[in-house]
Amino acid sequence: MGDVLLALSIPVLVFGGGVYAACDCWWRRRHPAPPSPYTHRAARLAEQDMLLLAEGIVDDAYAALGSLYGAPAAPGPAGPPAGLSSRPPRADATPDHAPSRPAAARRR
Repeated sequence: MGDVLLALSIPVLVFGGGVYAACDCWWRRRHPAPPSPYTHRAARLAEQDMLLLAEGIVDDAYAALGSLYGAPAAPGPAGPPAGLSSRPPRADATPDHAPSRPAAARRR
């Protein structure tokens, strides 16, 4: 008789666990937990830390390479380099003309 009770206790335990899981799932769907304010605060603090870190990286890079970003040198007495002055200016780049519409937007 002891073996029969042992054999029948396994399906009873599995069935009881399933009923408990179903009831727990139903209860959690009906009563969801409110959102934690700590997660939003932690996200804001992490964002601030990341911005401060990025700002420090940019400041250090500018301090190391700031001389490269100085004012451009004025053209010499000969004017701009020959490679730049040989090209004609673009028609749509002049301030008194509006740029042309893209090909897909043109009317026929």
